[in-house]
Amino acid sequence: MKRIVLFLATNMAIVLVLSLTMRVLGVEPYLTAQGLNLTSLLIFAAVMGFGGSFISLAISKWMAKKSMGVRVIETPSNSSEFWLVDTVRKYAADAGIGMPEVGIFDSPQVNAFATGMTRNSSLVAVSSGLLQQMTRPEAEAVLGHEIAHIANGDMVTLALIQGVVNTFVMFLSRVIGHTVDKLVFKSERSGGPAFFITMIIAELVLGVLASIIVMWFSRKREFRADRGGASLAGQQNMIAALERLNSLHPAPLPEKMAAFGISGGGASGIKRLFMTHPPLEERIAALRAVQ
Repeated sequence: MKRIVLFLATNMAIVLVLSLTMRVLGVEPYLTAQGLNLTSLLIFAAVMGFGGSFISLAISKWMAKKSMGVRVIETPSNSSEFWLVDTVRKYAADAGIGMPEVGIFDSPQVNAFATGMTRNSSLVAVSSGLLQQMTRPEAEAVLGHEIAHIANGDMVTLALIQGVVNTFVMFLSRVIGHTVDKLVFKSERSGGPAFFITMIIAELVLGVLASIIVMWFSRKREFRADRGGASLAGQQNMIAALERLNSLHPAPLPEKMAAFGISGGGASGIKRLFMTHPPLEERIAALRAVQ
């Protein structure tokens, strides 16, 4: 319940901030008595699409800490925490990025994630289950994978792609709504019921198609992060970590964090198009194919 309330409150705040921003910038309404103002519509769609995506990225560390209950290690208090911080520090230096914040979240599932606005202001968090159920070399490979995500700039790139598809979805759905409203329903004024109904349906359909594009990129970046983790922690350790994950069948992280975890849930058929992560078997095979 806490995660749902936090998610809804955050999204409402983002919409409010972006709406006020457009009002301050003097962006004209895109619906006028004469029809659609395409310039205003494009500005509206871009501000809402990119703005929402990048505000979400900017507060991603805060959201992760609150929603996942991440305890950031300020001063290590035991051997596991010392090892965890030292390993992240070493890999961050090897990858040429700033030292991330390091945290632990309480979960029996084996998982980890990285998030943050920039390469030099990030967070790497692991579950208590990972520390308990993985060997040190396997856990080091997982940490290398997450550091590789940060070094590759995956969070920013994913936000950019999400912003682009959000903009197109919002723009095209309103153009489709207006076209259907005028040509099919012959509405004399702009913004009639047919416009809003058609716009909502078009936005849902286009949103599904856009998700396929975003998820395709998300899966591609996992292969690259696996190679990065293998480079930092050793190829055999990375393969062993993925094999251990495959045997444990960990549940994916909550939706907002799913794309940033070490693994996602399995799927078959058309559901594969909406997976944030490739199947672990494919990731293991891809690593073994690397000479």
